[in-house]
Amino acid sequence: MTRSSLLLYLSVVLFIVLLLSFAPSRPNRPHRRLKLRSATSGRDHRSIPFDPVIADIERRREDREWERAHFFPQGHAPAMEAQPEWEDFMDAEDYINDEERFNVTERIVKLFPKIDVGPADGFVSSDELTEWNLRQVEKEVMHRTQRDMELHDRNHDGFISFEEYEPPSWAHRYHDDNSTGDQVGWWKEDHFNASDMDGDGLLNLTEFNDFLHPADTNSPKLIQWLSKEEIRERDKDKDGKLNFQEFFNGLFDLIRRDDIYNLTHESDASTEAPAKKLFSQLDHNNDGYLSEDELIPVIGDLHPSEHYYAKQQADYVISEADTDKDGGLNLKEMIENPYVFYSAIFTEEDDYNYHDEFR
Repeated sequence: MTRSSLLLYLSVVLFIVLLLSFAPSRPNRPHRRLKLRSATSGRDHRSIPFDPVIADIERRREDREWERAHFFPQGHAPAMEAQPEWEDFMDAEDYINDEERFNVTERIVKLFPKIDVGPADGFVSSDELTEWNLRQVEKEVMHRTQRDMELHDRNHDGFISFEEYEPPSWAHRYHDDNSTGDQVGWWKEDHFNASDMDGDGLLNLTEFNDFLHPADTNSPKLIQWLSKEEIRERDKDKDGKLNFQEFFNGLFDLIRRDDIYNLTHESDASTEAPAKKLFSQLDHNNDGYLSEDELIPVIGDLHPSEHYYAKQQADYVISEADTDKDGGLNLKEMIENPYVFYSAIFTEEDDYNYHDEFR
């Protein structure tokens, strides 16, 4: 055997060994039927579709439901011949459950290098998976914003005026039933103005997205508005600020921070002790009250952004698939646990209910 033939043979052997080392072990795991999130109930959960193919299918389904709801509200949509929903499948769920056409292991192998980018070292960290999740959900959120903008932009100029935006029906019901005259704040004109970063009286796509999803904004003006709204809703004596009891009874339990959670769930800890400690930290001028500016440091905890949920999902997935417990995932761990990544959509009664983790 010549030297070149020997090198070629060794290369082929090495390639086969590598393939076998990354091949998923197949324990007695039943095939789980993947089920798409519905356009209504599925969107109430914070689950983020891991796979862009799944996300695309769900967006198209949701778009159809949205068109029926807004353009054919009485159900008088024109009759259409049945068309394949995805490729040549009449039902997209049949497509994602056909292992020849949509194989979850092959999908993970394809997506791995797109996730492992910071740096590309063959190891997916929590930060990398969080960033991947965040990109998927941001695309989904912006798609809905564009759709809503199309609905409200009546003069089709690419902007939304306050007059063009019609408050949701639940806001009208709340106002009609509210004998005190207070109004739900998020759709009011001061919210609109806080979202109008350039102050031109109109919202472009980015500003309209902030208007609909203020928890994800980086705008100081909108963050200030969120703080003002938190005080307005809980300021019982109407003095424009929060005393300790108003903070403790109406706000403290909503703050999502690990240090607060740990303190409030210790069996021997006083319920008020951690609240008083945080109140004191926020009360910079020590006057016994929290102003709008003093409440801003916890606005992100009161209104978790999509990044919060993206990281929560990433940490859950890593905890389930990280078999060597090194804090991240290699390709072998990912393809040996493929359904962990699709657990936001599969349904199986005797399995862990992923949605409960994120309610």
